[in-house]
Amino acid sequence: MKQVISAIKGTRDFYPENMAIRTWLYENIKTISQRFGYQEYEGPFLEPIELYAAKSGEELVKEQSFVFPDRSGDLITLRPELTPTLARMVAQKQKQLVFPLRWWSFGPFWRYEKPQKGRSREFFQWNIDLIGINTPEADAELLSVIVAFFKSVGLDSTKVKIFVNDRKLMEDHLNQLEISPDKRSNIFRLIDRKEKMEFREWENYAKAEGLNASQITGIVNLLQNTELWKSSSNLIRIFQALENEEASDYVEFDPNIIRGLDYYTSTVFEAKDIGGTVRRSILGGGRYDDLLAAVGGDPLPAVGFAMGDVVISLILEEYHCVPPNIFSHPAKVLITTFSSETLPHSLRLAHRLREKGINVMTYPEVVHLNKQLKYADRINIPYTIILGPDEIASESITVKSLRSGEQIQIGVLEIEEKLIPLLASPQEP
Repeated sequence: MKQVISAIKGTRDFYPENMAIRTWLYENIKTISQRFGYQEYEGPFLEPIELYAAKSGEELVKEQSFVFPDRSGDLITLRPELTPTLARMVAQKQKQLVFPLRWWSFGPFWRYEKPQKGRSREFFQWNIDLIGINTPEADAELLSVIVAFFKSVGLDSTKVKIFVNDRKLMEDHLNQLEISPDKRSNIFRLIDRKEKMEFREWENYAKAEGLNASQITGIVNLLQNTELWKSSSNLIRIFQALENEEASDYVEFDPNIIRGLDYYTSTVFEAKDIGGTVRRSILGGGRYDDLLAAVGGDPLPAVGFAMGDVVISLILEEYHCVPPNIFSHPAKVLITTFSSETLPHSLRLAHRLREKGINVMTYPEVVHLNKQLKYADRINIPYTIILGPDEIASESITVKSLRSGEQIQIGVLEIEEKLIPLLASPQEP
């Protein structure tokens, strides 16, 4: 027996039922993005590795990116994220663009990580950014976008939460602990990993970064202070704006949220599953005011987030939020083939219905009628049209509902009046 060649580790096959979920997710993302006035864009799937070396962080560049030389020897990578691409695109046309920009995208990305539940090496990701405004209300707008999306797919605040922090607030307190600024990036990475490690392991990691016992205790106390946000005017204004947007039920302050990427400058946030079994981060983002300058543009404030499709799909399935009707077949009707003599009549009718906007399939082979009806039923097409010698002679067609089993006769002259409204109806029998 031949061995079937397997898919590359960490990638996924999207059979029609899987593709239906991805398409439904994309449509919800598009609807919410446009509701807030964001425009869709896209960047290349290949980028020079230097683009990410500028600000993304050593781990992403050296451990997680798929890097290879092209035929000229230049190192390029399958894009592991989109924010640096966005910054490059904006920098290239900065003088022609009208700010503030509100842009969004949904496309494929690649990271060389250990495949596991909720994580793959190839994934699709929603990216949405607001560029050109530096206010807490701009940050709150992105949080409101997330809340609107969660509501649109049926996830309430008992199932998911968005946890928010401010890096500048944390920097002020790290300064009070006499932790030097040159260690800042490593300490943020230390904080980002605290909840992912056993405390003893994390403590040893902190010591290896050069922190003393007093500083480690200070950081632990800092990460337990849930009232810390009240000393940040930035976070106070964000939560006030969320109240006005009726989105505050979904958002909480959490000093443990710091985000691992180096380009974040102030507000940072992550959304997580809190009510189910996935218990993973759904999305993450924040403010990155220095990235445009890092890729050659003029300094511009920016805030945005990214959401991969893997974790959110698991959560939506667990909470039964995916509508069952998204698996329906795109064709509304199958026109059967009675014989080689009747086939031209079936093809002409199919063309006529398609011209009217009806999704139609024909069975372009002469086989037993029952086989054609069973085929239509198995792939979930709601109607079939039988067009045999008797129907042709009487200038009519027989329309059969595969849900109810009922059949009706419609005259050829009545197709526009009776058949097209029936097939165009969103209600299936």
